[in-house]
Amino acid sequence: MKNLLSAIFIFVLLLTACSKKESPGFGAEQDLKIHYDTMAVDSFSNGAVTVDIARKIRMSSPEYLDSVKQAKKALEEEQKIKAELDKENKKKEEEEKKKADAEKKAKTVETPTSPVTKTE
Repeated sequence: MKNLLSAIFIFVLLLTACSKKESPGFGAEQDLKIHYDTMAVDSFSNGAVTVDIARKIRMSSPEYLDSVKQAKKALEEEQKIKAELDKENKKKEEEEKKKADAEKKAKTVETPTSPVTKTE
């Protein structure tokens, strides 16, 4: 009985170890993306344009220029708001320092120092 169980175990082990492994197949090779240096209007037409020229054309379009202007305006507004907040924070800090100094002076004035008397 023990021999039979061990023989079955070895047989199953050989079947799993010697089984044919599946290759990734043809689909895995298709995932590679090929980069071309031209953008074709039609794959065989004369209207194919290089990527750099297409980028320049897009950047010179009014829509792109308008979006750049809007982005600059938004950035300037953010900087103005930050500057105003910084000014307000500095003013608050200065006021708090003045109040703290005034309180310290008031405390020192309220507690007079007693003169030291010498006894002989």
